[in-house]
Amino acid sequence: QVQLVESGGGLVQAGGSLRLSCAASGRTASTFAMGWFRQAPGKERRFVATINWISGGADYADSVKGRFTISRDNANNTVYLQMNNLKPEDTAVYYCAAGYLRAPRVTDYRYWGQGTRVTVSS
Repeated sequence: QVQLVESGGGLVQAGGSLRLSCAASGRTASTFAMGWFRQAPGKERRFVATINWISGGADYADSVKGRFTISRDNANNTVYLQMNNLKPEDTAVYYCAAGYLRAPRVTDYRYWGQGTRVTVSS
């Protein structure tokens, strides 16, 4: 089992920044990639970014490219999502996930955190 705990969400004005953290514990060596997804009210959970634990290779949704950066700290089993130039449409609950494939699909991730809420005011 892998446990994931997100933190760092909050309320921010448009144009501001936030950094989300995801601390992983348990059998983290069994996973290959970490991802961030988000879910706005009444909408499906959508891919934001993903990173390979070993290589650090990353992919991003087009909507966040150039504004968000995913990174990892292998020594502390923590993944971060730096979010800059936030927009009201970034408002959502952000979820951290761990899986076996660096991919944008929800179904590629086996373990999920409880989510952290990000609200961007205009």
